[in-house]
Amino acid sequence: MLPDKTVPRLSIDPFSDGFLADPYEHHDLLRDAGPVFWLERHGIYGAARHAEVSAALKDWQNFCSGRGVGLDDFAVEEPWRPPSLLLETDPPVHDRTRSLMNSVVGLSGLKALTPLWRTKAEALADRLVAQRHFDAVADLAEAYPLSIFPDTIGMTEEGRENLLVYARATFNAFGPRNAVFTETDRAARDAVPWISHACQRENLRPGGWGMAVYEQSDAGNCDAEEAHLLVRSFLSAGVDTTVTGIANMIYAFALHPDQWRMLRDNPSLRRKAFEEALRWDSPVQTFFRTTARVVELGGTVLPAGAKILLFLAAANRDPRRWDQPDARASVIIQSYPRVFNPVLSLSPPALSKGGHRGLARRLIAVRRRVVPPPRAAQWNTNV
Repeated sequence: MLPDKTVPRLSIDPFSDGFLADPYEHHDLLRDAGPVFWLERHGIYGAARHAEVSAALKDWQNFCSGRGVGLDDFAVEEPWRPPSLLLETDPPVHDRTRSLMNSVVGLSGLKALTPLWRTKAEALADRLVAQRHFDAVADLAEAYPLSIFPDTIGMTEEGRENLLVYARATFNAFGPRNAVFTETDRAARDAVPWISHACQRENLRPGGWGMAVYEQSDAGNCDAEEAHLLVRSFLSAGVDTTVTGIANMIYAFALHPDQWRMLRDNPSLRRKAFEEALRWDSPVQTFFRTTARVVELGGTVLPAGAKILLFLAAANRDPRRWDQPDARASVIIQSYPRVFNPVLSLSPPALSKGGHRGLARRLIAVRRRVVPPPRAAQWNTNV
């Protein structure tokens, strides 16, 4: 399926080690190539500008998720892994699963968990301050989600070190079968069966989100197999993106200590700071869509059944949308509309009509308020 000759062709490989090491170095090339381009290495279309990425993400009827949000097209090849019931379905199936998960992770339940999550955040912050020096990824960004997610879901204590290994392998599986995939897939050989075992009903504690999903199955809102997959979705979509989001935010503050001082002086900015950090360095860099029919995007006519790679992070720094979008992570920017991120779902309503947003939006709403201002004020700009 070759593109029209008018579509710009690029030889760049967005899944190569060099690209993944610093994707932002290549985003200008992608955006400047045109509204839509052809990636010769993988035989797929791509879009990296804000307007086209936003349009595709909002239009699930023409740019569907149900054929897989990775390179594989589930309509023409047997999925080698169970498709995600949250990320890789379209309405009406997605509406049903989203409603089910939103009932499990209700706002009242999240508010009830906030004191416990805050207590754990305070204890971690106090410990790190006492250490004076710490690894912001391992000791903070990874440690905090792992201290709350497994307990919230109701998982057993043993084997939790498998969570990050599993999450990395899950996201790398969306790309081609290259060295990155092979390495993380090999590393996750023990983690995958452990996750499957840990998410079985008999291995979950009563009162957790995991058991609540199975209770939805008892009520007839899904079957037992779907319940198992939905419990796994908490781990694949929730842990890795939270780790990356926290780590990216700390990195942004380390590069821009004036912004950290501004936040320390005015803790009420922390919500905007977190959301702006997600725009500035997106935890989820790309996602695929598949055209459900012949459709036009950015002046290019795409055939039915075409895979298109949407560069969320490139769109979030598109200078056609903002002035100096990658110059700094600013906590004082008032209304930076972000491209809808299918996992973190932190965009304004106008960009959030693609459907994949309810559960993560609720989780993030609580997480960004957890670290209390008194603890944040103790951290200096050398973090």
